[in-house]
Amino acid sequence: MHKFHIPVMGIGFTIDTPIKVARFGISSVISIVEDELIEEMRKFHCQQTGEKYIPIKTREEDYRARRITAYLNLVHRIVQRQTEQLRQLPFEPGTEIMKYFEMLPEDSPAKKQFNEMLALEDGTDKDLLQKQLRSLILAGSIDVNIMSKLDKTNYEKDGTPLPAEYADGHAALRGFAQSELNASVIFSAGFNPRLYAYIETFSDFFPDINGELKKKIILKVSDYRSAITQGKLLAKKGLWVSEFRIESGLNCGGHAFATDGLLLGPILEEFKNNRSALALELMGICNQALATKGISSFANTPEIRVTVQGGIGTAHENNFLLDYYQTDSTGWGSPFLLVPEATEVDEETLQQLATAKQEDYYLSNISPLGIPFNNLRNTTSETQRKARIAKGRPGSPCYKKFLSSNTEFTEVPICTASRQYQELKIKQLKAQNLPVEVYEKEYDNIVAKECLCTGLGTSALLKAGLPPSHKLSAVAICPGPNLAYFSGVFSLKQMVDHIYGRINALNSVPRPNMFVNELALYVDYFKKEAGRLMNNATAQQGRYLRTFQSNLLSGIEYYRKLANGLKLEASTFLGNMADELNRMERSLLDIAMPVTEKAT
Repeated sequence: MHKFHIPVMGIGFTIDTPIKVARFGISSVISIVEDELIEEMRKFHCQQTGEKYIPIKTREEDYRARRITAYLNLVHRIVQRQTEQLRQLPFEPGTEIMKYFEMLPEDSPAKKQFNEMLALEDGTDKDLLQKQLRSLILAGSIDVNIMSKLDKTNYEKDGTPLPAEYADGHAALRGFAQSELNASVIFSAGFNPRLYAYIETFSDFFPDINGELKKKIILKVSDYRSAITQGKLLAKKGLWVSEFRIESGLNCGGHAFATDGLLLGPILEEFKNNRSALALELMGICNQALATKGISSFANTPEIRVTVQGGIGTAHENNFLLDYYQTDSTGWGSPFLLVPEATEVDEETLQQLATAKQEDYYLSNISPLGIPFNNLRNTTSETQRKARIAKGRPGSPCYKKFLSSNTEFTEVPICTASRQYQELKIKQLKAQNLPVEVYEKEYDNIVAKECLCTGLGTSALLKAGLPPSHKLSAVAICPGPNLAYFSGVFSLKQMVDHIYGRINALNSVPRPNMFVNELALYVDYFKKEAGRLMNNATAQQGRYLRTFQSNLLSGIEYYRKLANGLKLEASTFLGNMADELNRMERSLLDIAMPVTEKAT
């Protein structure tokens, strides 16, 4: 029903977003990483709705997957009830059924029919049209996200590794696969062969005799090459990718997976030009695999949706992405952190976001995964981290261990944000007797890591009035830099109206269009990469930097041609790009490149 969706945000910020927005036809995504938080929210929503809550204890067999299944089934039931109740409401001012249709885009057939109904006098014709409108009401999809990298092996109490199916990502996938949802799982953060192979064990991911899929696969990708590579790998297993969800590498929330300088516009152009050929190629591979498995193949090419997210800020940008690049939907993430009706952000953090300045948003190194992480300054999580350092006890107690991946000091992986790791690493650092300035830089890198397992979920507990996990109440949050152009707190209708151009929710901070914003982020990122490698770049690193620079320069030229070749109606989105592109190009060419070692 809508032209946008709400992507996953953190561990907890969209943990129950479908309960808040699905009945209005808005699709959203739940993170199913953190089963402890999921169990707490299941208990909370059972109490809210009067359903009986039967706890699933950690000592029970397959508790992680079962918790996820139970929660997703609960959310499904709640949304079904909400939607049916909404259908029965009178078409009167202030009712949710009115809100449902008022929020639809103006060019929606249902919205046009709604406006026709409003113009009618009371009587048979109006009653008939209202009945038709009720039949059009559909709930948004309840999709889930699994970060492919979060698939650590788990262990028995005696240290014996559990089978692969009990790894974090595997259990999360099983929890979704065994749920009642007819929805999609989004795989993000790259390719995980072990996890992808596990999908084959669940029949819902394969077509039925009518060619329909009960469970669908969405891949979050940063470029076309990644899409076609992963799409083929899954097709060879008989698994169809129903959507490629393209996300800006840097102009996004959460972890930032920078491309080698490939920009969003050229990436979308490549998808646009190759979309039909990609679908045909994947269908041939997929049908061959299905035939080998003895499963009904697709008679017709199934749909491949292409969607885009990251840094979208205006209705003009939204429409341009939909119309010019022929995308099926756009993802609006960070702005919805300012919408209490849609996301779980505690009051203190909400006010921080509502009043934050442009300089408060930055790309940090706080993630234990070692991947750049979009962050907000002066969060309670940052305050807690600094307080621990001041007390001489850097690092966090590690209860949940989802990001445990380091085996530098231990056989069983531990987390680099943990107190255990940081104490061992600092001890190792002290033994090296480094110069003071070198030691301090290395020390700061060690203690910069924050506990995201707890920090990204705490906000949901605080907002729900639940006790924080393990009494740790500090909140981490992961907004994208695009949130700098939004200030204040908004209702759901206000944000939807902004997306469709009915109101303007931007603040007064001058805002270039999203393509220029992303380019600026990449030029800054490249400058830091070149500086980091200035004195000791290998031949391989030198090639990486030259490729990165070449891709950025090609992207700038692409935008020049795009701006010059488009009709007048697109000028509102592109604006006056020429000056910005020239400035970025000069800045890029002025960056000193390191002298690399000769290849051996």
